[in-house]
Amino acid sequence: MLGASLNKVFYYFKSCWQSSWNYSLWGLLIFPVSPLLGAVTIGIVSLITLPKQYRKISRRPLNWGFALLSVLLIVTAGFAQDQTTAFVGLFNLLPFFLVFAAHSTLIQTFAQLRQMAWILVIASMPVIIIGLGQLFLGWSLKFEILWIVFAWTIRPGGNPPGRIASLFMHANTFAAYLAIVFILGLGLWLENYQQLKVKKRQCGLLLRGDTKGDVVSPSRATAVQNSFPPHLPTPYSPLPFLFLTLAVIANFIALIFTNSRNGWAIAIFACLAYALYQGWRILVSSVAAIVSSVLLAAFAPSPVAQFFRQYVPAFFWARLNDDMYPDRPVALMRKTQWEFAWSLAEEHPWTGWGLRSFSGLYKAQMQIPLGHPHNLFLMLSAETGFPSTFLFCGLLAWILIIGVQLLRKSKYINTQDRLIFFSYLLAFVAWILFNTVDVTLFELRLNALSWLILAAICGVVHRFKEVGSRKSEAVP
Repeated sequence: MLGASLNKVFYYFKSCWQSSWNYSLWGLLIFPVSPLLGAVTIGIVSLITLPKQYRKISRRPLNWGFALLSVLLIVTAGFAQDQTTAFVGLFNLLPFFLVFAAHSTLIQTFAQLRQMAWILVIASMPVIIIGLGQLFLGWSLKFEILWIVFAWTIRPGGNPPGRIASLFMHANTFAAYLAIVFILGLGLWLENYQQLKVKKRQCGLLLRGDTKGDVVSPSRATAVQNSFPPHLPTPYSPLPFLFLTLAVIANFIALIFTNSRNGWAIAIFACLAYALYQGWRILVSSVAAIVSSVLLAAFAPSPVAQFFRQYVPAFFWARLNDDMYPDRPVALMRKTQWEFAWSLAEEHPWTGWGLRSFSGLYKAQMQIPLGHPHNLFLMLSAETGFPSTFLFCGLLAWILIIGVQLLRKSKYINTQDRLIFFSYLLAFVAWILFNTVDVTLFELRLNALSWLILAAICGVVHRFKEVGSRKSEAVP
């Protein structure tokens, strides 16, 4: 039976990998406040896991693809104008390929997906509180322990001013982090909401004796609640649901005050995706109406826009159409950056100019310092060439396709497990969307988190493939 096989898988994981997985969870928990300790913890777990699971890792074609990509990236660094900088830039990619390979064998069950999501939601609360204090109470801090082991910098009023950034370097990177946590937290909230409804219904039927209108005395009801057999439903605590409600609201509020258009769009996209997945048509219509009103206030012809601006706060529509920042230099416009990155890619289409070369080239041309072109895929095209970029995009598409196939075609996933897996796929899509208008590669926490999400998707998919193949072999 498939159920028995899955139980064996779970107990195998519990006996062999529980300690390693717990260390990864601890790393994720401390990541927001100490990126170095979090990265070292996850890195050590990966290095321990790689030799133990070498055979399994080496047999997976997806890992062959990342191995080939690693070779191509090293070759492009050798052809770079500034080879030292290019080889340093490899550390934003190659170590995370190893993290992905190791954790895709370490993460194998839906229970682990829930644990990881819970840890991320819990870990987000301190940084949200710090960010709100930064923005509204003028909190400021520059604190270091043991160099960069604990290095906290809180700028009063945010960074840029007026935009919440908390312990992150910029409001946009904080928005990317919040968007991922918001999606996973909302998935947990929906799951707990459904469980709460089911448990209340089951407990209500049990307390009524499951009869037609029979009423149970209060004393007997208490006795029944205190003596639930293992095979009957137990009372469901609302505390996790209440915490998730608070966490999702806090994440959404903080996301609003990052003043990130990308973060807003992803949050709305996530709400619509969940509403469609759940079949909540009224909510879809409501969100669509609100979004349409904001867009009309921002971009409609003047008479129409003025009507909607009576109801839509300027905080939203003025940020969308850039009326909030009317004097922004042309060189800081994304369109200008993208055109320049594309021209660089056309000049050196095979090997690019070298990782981390965009900043220096853009400054020489535009006389304005800029870290990246606000598009990961254009940046990779300019810095590593088209072959490497196409391979990278192909591997990401491969992961997304196998994840969607498991969600749609597998007959062995229950409703709750489908929801948490859908949440991870949605977080993956959100990461892709965010990187089309920004780059999260240089933020250690975001980079590691994105690869762990990819590893979680692949780990579950591979485990179900293995279990399915064993089941088909067992059937004559």
